[in-house]
Amino acid sequence: MADREEGRGLGLAGAAEEASATADCAGSVQAGDRRDTADGPRRTAQAAPHDHPDLPPLVEEHCADVSYQMVRRYVSDRKPEILAASGKAPVEAFVLQTHLPGHEAEVDFGDVTVRLAGELVTCYLFSLRMSYSGKAIHRVFASCGQEAFFEGHVHALRTLGGVPRSKIRYDNLKSAVSQVLGLNRARVETDRWIAFRSHFNIESFYCRPGIEGAHEKGGVEGMIGYFRRNHFTPVPEVDSLAELNEMVNQWDLHDGRRRIGSRPRTVDEYFAVEQPLLMPLPKEPFETGRLFTPRVDRYSQINVRTNRYSVPTRLIGKRVRVVLHASHLVVYDRNAEVARHERLIAKGGCRLDLDHCLEALIRKPGAFPGATALEQARSAGNSRRSTTPGGPRPARSTASGTAPGR
Repeated sequence: MADREEGRGLGLAGAAEEASATADCAGSVQAGDRRDTADGPRRTAQAAPHDHPDLPPLVEEHCADVSYQMVRRYVSDRKPEILAASGKAPVEAFVLQTHLPGHEAEVDFGDVTVRLAGELVTCYLFSLRMSYSGKAIHRVFASCGQEAFFEGHVHALRTLGGVPRSKIRYDNLKSAVSQVLGLNRARVETDRWIAFRSHFNIESFYCRPGIEGAHEKGGVEGMIGYFRRNHFTPVPEVDSLAELNEMVNQWDLHDGRRRIGSRPRTVDEYFAVEQPLLMPLPKEPFETGRLFTPRVDRYSQINVRTNRYSVPTRLIGKRVRVVLHASHLVVYDRNAEVARHERLIAKGGCRLDLDHCLEALIRKPGAFPGATALEQARSAGNSRRSTTPGGPRPARSTASGTAPGR
């Protein structure tokens, strides 16, 4: 108890001293002051942060204009350093690991900046890296949700030609983990993730939460940084994510010819050793999209994940089936596809297809000049209907950042 109180007093006084120096206040922290602050009562769970019993005396004595949160952060950072300097805590050491061919991989997301159709947006780079060879497969998505998580796996495993035999390391991302149980490795996984990894026979391994566990999958962490520095600087300019992912595929092929560190062979040469050792892919496909059943409103639009998308006017008032993928969505009326849209990146947006509104515009020609769908089509240079030999096909849809006026 004495050691606990001493450490507590030292941390608070040290924080006040740091704040005092920052504020250029006169005076210094004496040893007696530290002992005095250590005798205060422990903060209870009901006390507000600014009502901490030790904080007002420290603020008054050392002229430190600090909050309890600032003191708390300082103590959290300094306490391990003080314990290590005094020999009471061991210095953290890292153990070199050897990975068997075809046995392990690591997965992570990283954000990247892209100029998409003239607009600067933030997208998400999925990366799966084989631990033995360093072979990495990437894919860019509009979001890092569960749909992108699954589609990234499918693309990577198909490109690699198999599944790692032992385990794949993950963060505790919400797409896979619904709850972290205590301080051990036990996790409550989401139902769809359990079904997905069972389908592909994936053995998951979850790193420790927070920054403490980042080194446990340091290979993919470093790979994302390398990929971002070498291929997303300067910012790439593309018209669509499909075009960008074609570029990403070429970058992956190019990176396979490089050597990592002082290794004598290239990434592809090492991967040629482990590729035959991967487990085979399942023959049946897995539906990675998420199902929704929204009702079509009177503007012939549906609401999916805070964004609105148009459908043919004949479906007003009906419920339709929507399969939401990472980069696009497909709308079905019973078993027939009636609309297909590129997924919006921002929230609160609206993507309209001029073909879906023509029937209503024919009946109400007065609404034609100010029609939002027409304005979007004009801005995209797509005011003409496109048709196929099988009949009318929805024209390429256009998007706006805000919903149309009603």
